[in-house]
Amino acid sequence: MFPSTTIEESLLGEIGAHLEIADGSLADVLSRGADADALLNTYFPISASTVEALERCRVIARYGIGVDNIDIAAANVRGIVVTNVPDYSVEEVAAHAVAMMLALLRKLPAADRYVRSGGWSIDALRPIRRISSLTLGLVGFGRIGRQVAQIAASMGMAVLVHDPYVSPPGLEPVSLDELLSRSDVVSLHAPLTPETRGLIGAKQLQAMGEHAILINTSRGGLVVLEDLVEALRSGSIAGAGIDVFDQEPVSPNRVADVPGLLVTPHMAYYSEEALAESQRKAATQVAKVLTGQQPDYPVRPAS
Repeated sequence: MFPSTTIEESLLGEIGAHLEIADGSLADVLSRGADADALLNTYFPISASTVEALERCRVIARYGIGVDNIDIAAANVRGIVVTNVPDYSVEEVAAHAVAMMLALLRKLPAADRYVRSGGWSIDALRPIRRISSLTLGLVGFGRIGRQVAQIAASMGMAVLVHDPYVSPPGLEPVSLDELLSRSDVVSLHAPLTPETRGLIGAKQLQAMGEHAILINTSRGGLVVLEDLVEALRSGSIAGAGIDVFDQEPVSPNRVADVPGLLVTPHMAYYSEEALAESQRKAATQVAKVLTGQQPDYPVRPAS
Protein backbone atom coordinates (compact mmCIF):
# COMPACT_ATOMS: atom_id res chain seq x y z
CA MET A 1 0.00 0.00 0.00
CA PHE A 2 2.69 2.48 1.03
CA PRO A 3 6.18 2.55 -0.47
CA SER A 4 7.50 3.99 2.80
CA THR A 5 6.35 4.50 6.39
CA THR A 6 8.78 7.33 7.07
CA ILE A 7 5.95 9.78 7.71
CA GLU A 8 4.34 7.60 10.37
CA GLU A 9 7.66 6.74 11.98
CA SER A 10 8.57 10.40 12.25
CA LEU A 11 5.24 11.53 13.71
CA LEU A 12 4.95 8.64 16.15
CA GLY A 13 8.59 8.95 17.10
CA GLU A 14 7.83 12.43 18.41
CA ILE A 15 5.69 10.86 21.17
CA GLY A 16 8.11 8.02 21.80
CA ALA A 17 6.10 5.42 19.92
CA HIS A 18 7.58 2.59 17.87
CA LEU A 19 5.97 1.40 14.63
CA GLU A 20 5.87 -2.31 13.77
CA ILE A 21 4.71 -3.56 10.36
CA ALA A 22 2.58 -6.71 10.26
CA ASP A 23 2.70 -8.98 7.23
CA GLY A 24 -1.06 -8.78 6.68
CA SER A 25 -1.93 -12.24 7.99
CA LEU A 26 -4.40 -12.59 10.85
CA ALA A 27 -1.85 -14.47 12.93
CA ASP A 28 0.78 -11.75 12.62
CA VAL A 29 -1.69 -8.94 13.22
CA LEU A 30 -2.93 -10.64 16.39
CA SER A 31 0.61 -11.44 17.52
CA ARG A 32 1.88 -7.90 17.09
CA GLY A 33 -1.39 -6.21 17.98
CA ALA A 34 -2.15 -8.04 21.21
CA ASP A 35 -0.04 -5.65 23.28
CA ALA A 36 -0.06 -2.69 20.89
CA ASP A 37 -1.37 0.68 22.03
CA ALA A 38 -2.76 1.49 18.58
CA LEU A 39 -3.42 0.02 15.15
CA LEU A 40 -2.96 1.74 11.80
CA ASN A 41 -5.02 -0.03 9.16
CA THR A 42 -6.15 0.19 5.58
CA TYR A 43 -7.94 -2.90 4.20
CA PHE A 44 -7.41 -5.53 6.92
CA PRO A 45 -10.80 -6.69 8.33
CA ILE A 46 -10.95 -5.98 12.05
CA SER A 47 -13.77 -8.12 13.41
CA ALA A 48 -15.21 -8.30 16.90
CA SER A 49 -13.00 -11.29 17.70
CA THR A 50 -9.93 -9.36 16.54
CA VAL A 51 -10.94 -6.42 18.70
CA GLU A 52 -11.27 -8.78 21.69
CA ALA A 53 -7.66 -9.89 21.20
CA LEU A 54 -6.34 -6.31 21.43
CA GLU A 55 -5.39 -6.18 25.08
CA ARG A 56 -4.01 -2.62 25.25
CA CYS A 57 -5.33 -0.91 22.14
CA ARG A 58 -6.67 2.62 22.60
CA VAL A 59 -7.17 3.66 18.97
CA ILE A 60 -7.69 2.05 15.57
CA ALA A 61 -6.87 4.57 12.85
CA ARG A 62 -7.89 3.84 9.29
CA TYR A 63 -5.90 5.45 6.49
CA GLY A 64 -8.95 5.78 4.23
CA ILE A 65 -12.49 7.09 4.30
CA GLY A 66 -14.75 4.05 4.66
CA VAL A 67 -14.75 2.04 7.89
CA ASP A 68 -16.91 -0.90 6.84
CA ASN A 69 -13.99 -3.28 7.49
CA ILE A 70 -13.87 -2.36 11.19
CA ASP A 71 -16.38 -3.54 13.81
CA ILE A 72 -16.93 -0.08 15.30
CA ALA A 73 -19.50 -1.26 17.82
CA ALA A 74 -17.11 -3.87 19.23
CA ALA A 75 -14.36 -1.28 19.45
CA ASN A 76 -16.69 1.13 21.23
CA VAL A 77 -17.59 -1.51 23.84
CA ARG A 78 -13.87 -1.92 24.56
CA GLY A 79 -13.35 1.85 24.76
CA ILE A 80 -11.22 1.88 21.62
CA VAL A 81 -11.44 5.05 19.53
CA VAL A 82 -11.88 4.48 15.78
CA THR A 83 -10.76 7.20 13.38
CA ASN A 84 -10.61 7.63 9.63
CA VAL A 85 -9.37 10.25 7.17
CA PRO A 86 -12.54 11.49 5.47
CA ASP A 87 -11.00 14.43 3.61
CA TYR A 88 -7.74 13.18 2.12
CA SER A 89 -8.59 12.12 -1.45
CA VAL A 90 -11.66 14.14 -2.31
CA GLU A 91 -10.06 15.76 -5.35
CA GLU A 92 -8.67 12.46 -6.63
CA VAL A 93 -11.88 10.43 -6.34
CA ALA A 94 -14.00 13.21 -7.82
CA ALA A 95 -11.58 13.54 -10.75
CA HIS A 96 -11.57 9.78 -11.30
CA ALA A 97 -15.37 9.59 -11.29
CA VAL A 98 -15.65 12.45 -13.77
CA ALA A 99 -12.87 11.00 -15.94
CA MET A 100 -14.71 7.67 -16.13
CA MET A 101 -17.96 9.46 -16.92
CA LEU A 102 -16.43 11.52 -19.74
CA ALA A 103 -14.52 8.56 -21.18
CA LEU A 104 -17.74 6.57 -21.44
CA LEU A 105 -19.94 9.45 -22.64
CA ARG A 106 -17.38 10.32 -25.34
CA LYS A 107 -16.91 6.57 -26.02
CA LEU A 108 -13.13 6.81 -25.77
CA PRO A 109 -12.47 3.12 -24.93
CA ALA A 110 -14.67 1.98 -27.81
CA ALA A 111 -13.12 4.51 -30.19
CA ASP A 112 -9.62 3.40 -29.24
CA ARG A 113 -10.43 -0.25 -29.90
CA TYR A 114 -12.14 0.68 -33.17
CA VAL A 115 -9.18 2.62 -34.56
CA ARG A 116 -6.71 -0.08 -33.50
CA SER A 117 -8.79 -2.65 -35.38
CA GLY A 118 -8.63 -0.60 -38.58
CA GLY A 119 -11.81 1.44 -38.28
CA TRP A 120 -12.08 5.13 -39.16
CA SER A 121 -15.62 6.45 -38.93
CA ILE A 122 -17.95 7.87 -36.32
CA ASP A 123 -20.80 5.74 -37.60
CA ALA A 124 -19.76 2.81 -35.40
CA LEU A 125 -19.72 5.11 -32.36
CA ARG A 126 -23.07 6.87 -32.72
CA PRO A 127 -24.85 8.30 -30.82
CA ILE A 128 -22.79 10.66 -28.70
CA ARG A 129 -24.65 13.35 -26.77
CA ARG A 130 -23.55 16.88 -25.89
CA ILE A 131 -22.41 16.90 -22.25
CA SER A 132 -24.41 20.01 -21.35
CA SER A 133 -27.63 18.31 -22.49
CA LEU A 134 -27.26 15.50 -19.95
CA THR A 135 -28.33 14.93 -16.34
CA LEU A 136 -26.05 13.57 -13.64
CA GLY A 137 -27.57 11.78 -10.66
CA LEU A 138 -25.50 11.61 -7.48
CA VAL A 139 -26.26 8.94 -4.91
CA GLY A 140 -24.68 10.42 -1.79
CA PHE A 141 -23.71 14.04 -1.30
CA GLY A 142 -20.68 14.12 0.95
CA ARG A 143 -17.38 15.82 0.20
CA ILE A 144 -16.71 13.84 -2.99
CA GLY A 145 -20.27 14.04 -4.28
CA ARG A 146 -20.26 17.80 -3.82
CA GLN A 147 -17.04 18.20 -5.79
CA VAL A 148 -18.37 15.99 -8.59
CA ALA A 149 -21.50 18.16 -8.66
CA GLN A 150 -19.41 21.30 -9.03
CA ILE A 151 -17.42 19.85 -11.93
CA ALA A 152 -20.55 18.57 -13.67
CA ALA A 153 -22.35 21.89 -13.24
CA SER A 154 -19.35 23.72 -14.72
CA MET A 155 -19.88 21.65 -17.89
CA GLY A 156 -23.56 22.57 -17.99
CA MET A 157 -24.99 19.28 -16.72
CA ALA A 158 -28.16 19.23 -14.67
CA VAL A 159 -27.54 17.58 -11.30
CA LEU A 160 -29.94 15.50 -9.20
CA VAL A 161 -29.12 14.27 -5.70
CA HIS A 162 -30.37 11.39 -3.60
CA ASP A 163 -29.11 11.43 -0.02
CA PRO A 164 -31.42 10.61 2.92
CA TYR A 165 -29.20 12.57 5.31
CA VAL A 166 -28.31 15.73 3.36
CA SER A 167 -30.32 18.54 1.79
CA PRO A 168 -28.22 19.72 -1.18
CA PRO A 169 -28.30 23.53 -1.43
CA GLY A 170 -29.21 24.72 -4.90
CA LEU A 171 -29.67 21.21 -6.29
CA GLU A 172 -32.74 19.05 -6.72
CA PRO A 173 -33.19 16.33 -4.08
CA VAL A 174 -35.09 13.31 -5.38
CA SER A 175 -35.88 9.73 -4.41
CA LEU A 176 -33.58 7.00 -5.65
CA ASP A 177 -36.23 5.73 -8.07
CA GLU A 178 -36.70 9.18 -9.59
CA LEU A 179 -32.95 9.76 -9.82
CA LEU A 180 -32.44 6.47 -11.67
CA SER A 181 -35.23 7.16 -14.16
CA ARG A 182 -34.17 10.76 -14.92
CA SER A 183 -30.37 10.52 -14.99
CA ASP A 184 -28.13 9.93 -17.99
CA VAL A 185 -25.26 9.20 -15.60
CA VAL A 186 -25.58 7.80 -12.08
CA SER A 187 -22.51 8.22 -9.86
CA LEU A 188 -22.33 6.49 -6.47
CA HIS A 189 -20.80 8.30 -3.49
CA ALA A 190 -22.33 6.49 -0.52
CA PRO A 191 -20.77 4.48 2.31
CA LEU A 192 -21.23 0.73 2.50
CA THR A 193 -23.71 -0.06 5.26
CA PRO A 194 -26.30 -2.81 5.76
CA GLU A 195 -28.83 -0.42 4.18
CA THR A 196 -26.73 0.36 1.10
CA ARG A 197 -25.27 -3.08 0.36
CA GLY A 198 -26.64 -4.21 -3.00
CA LEU A 199 -28.25 -0.80 -3.52
CA ILE A 200 -27.91 -1.10 -7.30
CA GLY A 201 -29.15 -4.44 -8.60
CA ALA A 202 -31.18 -5.75 -11.52
CA LYS A 203 -34.31 -3.71 -10.71
CA GLN A 204 -32.41 -0.43 -10.37
CA LEU A 205 -30.34 -1.02 -13.50
CA GLN A 206 -33.49 -1.73 -15.47
CA ALA A 207 -34.94 1.56 -14.21
CA MET A 208 -31.94 3.50 -15.53
CA GLY A 209 -32.63 2.74 -19.17
CA GLU A 210 -30.50 1.72 -22.14
CA HIS A 211 -28.94 5.18 -22.57
CA ALA A 212 -27.60 5.44 -19.03
CA ILE A 213 -24.14 5.03 -17.49
CA LEU A 214 -23.25 3.93 -13.96
CA ILE A 215 -20.11 5.11 -12.15
CA ASN A 216 -18.90 3.58 -8.87
CA THR A 217 -15.78 4.92 -7.16
CA SER A 218 -17.20 4.44 -3.66
CA ARG A 219 -17.62 0.86 -2.39
CA GLY A 220 -17.94 -2.30 -4.44
CA GLY A 221 -20.70 -3.76 -2.32
CA LEU A 222 -23.10 -1.02 -3.41
CA VAL A 223 -23.48 -2.76 -6.77
CA VAL A 224 -24.49 -6.34 -7.51
CA LEU A 225 -21.74 -7.03 -10.05
CA GLU A 226 -23.44 -10.00 -11.70
CA ASP A 227 -26.57 -7.92 -12.31
CA LEU A 228 -24.46 -5.11 -13.75
CA VAL A 229 -22.65 -7.46 -16.12
CA GLU A 230 -25.97 -8.91 -17.28
CA ALA A 231 -27.39 -5.41 -17.84
CA LEU A 232 -24.39 -4.45 -19.96
CA ARG A 233 -24.46 -7.66 -21.98
CA SER A 234 -28.18 -7.30 -22.66
CA GLY A 235 -27.95 -3.60 -23.47
CA SER A 236 -30.20 -2.59 -20.57
CA ILE A 237 -27.71 0.20 -19.84
CA ALA A 238 -25.07 1.77 -22.05
CA GLY A 239 -21.96 1.59 -19.89
CA ALA A 240 -20.35 1.47 -16.48
CA GLY A 241 -17.14 2.76 -14.91
CA ILE A 242 -16.19 0.67 -11.89
CA ASP A 243 -13.18 1.26 -9.65
CA VAL A 244 -14.28 -0.82 -6.65
CA PHE A 245 -15.58 -4.37 -6.33
CA ASP A 246 -17.34 -6.55 -3.78
CA GLN A 247 -14.29 -8.84 -3.76
CA GLU A 248 -10.84 -7.40 -4.37
CA PRO A 249 -8.79 -8.04 -6.34
CA VAL A 250 -11.63 -8.82 -8.72
CA SER A 251 -11.36 -12.10 -10.62
CA PRO A 252 -10.64 -11.25 -14.28
CA ASN A 253 -13.25 -13.69 -15.54
CA ARG A 254 -15.99 -11.68 -13.80
CA VAL A 255 -15.28 -8.60 -15.94
CA ALA A 256 -13.75 -10.04 -19.12
CA ASP A 257 -15.29 -9.10 -22.48
CA VAL A 258 -18.18 -7.13 -21.01
CA PRO A 259 -19.35 -4.48 -23.50
CA GLY A 260 -19.35 -0.92 -22.19
CA LEU A 261 -17.47 -1.78 -19.00
CA LEU A 262 -14.50 0.38 -17.96
CA VAL A 263 -12.65 -0.94 -14.92
CA THR A 264 -9.74 0.30 -12.80
CA PRO A 265 -7.99 -1.39 -9.82
CA HIS A 266 -9.37 0.58 -6.84
CA MET A 267 -7.14 3.52 -7.67
CA ALA A 268 -9.51 6.50 -7.56
CA TYR A 269 -8.13 7.60 -4.20
CA TYR A 270 -4.56 7.62 -5.41
CA SER A 271 -2.09 10.41 -6.02
CA GLU A 272 1.31 10.76 -4.43
CA GLU A 273 0.04 13.78 -2.53
CA ALA A 274 -3.11 12.02 -1.31
CA LEU A 275 -1.17 9.00 -0.13
CA ALA A 276 1.20 11.12 1.94
CA GLU A 277 -1.74 13.11 3.33
CA SER A 278 -3.52 9.95 4.47
CA GLN A 279 -0.36 8.68 6.17
CA ARG A 280 0.19 11.97 7.96
CA LYS A 281 -3.42 12.39 9.07
CA ALA A 282 -3.91 8.77 10.18
CA ALA A 283 -0.70 8.78 12.22
CA THR A 284 -1.68 12.13 13.72
CA GLN A 285 -4.92 10.60 15.04
CA VAL A 286 -2.91 7.91 16.81
CA ALA A 287 -0.54 10.47 18.30
CA LYS A 288 -3.42 12.62 19.53
CA VAL A 289 -5.30 9.78 21.21
CA LEU A 290 -2.17 8.34 22.84
CA THR A 291 -1.26 11.76 24.26
CA GLY A 292 -4.73 12.40 25.68
CA GLN A 293 -5.97 14.74 22.95
CA GLN A 294 -9.20 14.57 20.99
CA PRO A 295 -8.81 13.10 17.49
CA ASP A 296 -9.84 15.14 14.46
CA TYR A 297 -11.89 12.36 12.88
CA PRO A 298 -13.60 10.12 15.45
CA VAL A 299 -16.01 7.57 13.96
CA ARG A 300 -19.11 7.00 16.07
CA PRO A 301 -20.88 3.63 16.19
CA ALA A 302 -24.22 3.53 14.42
CA SER A 303 -27.08 4.23 16.81
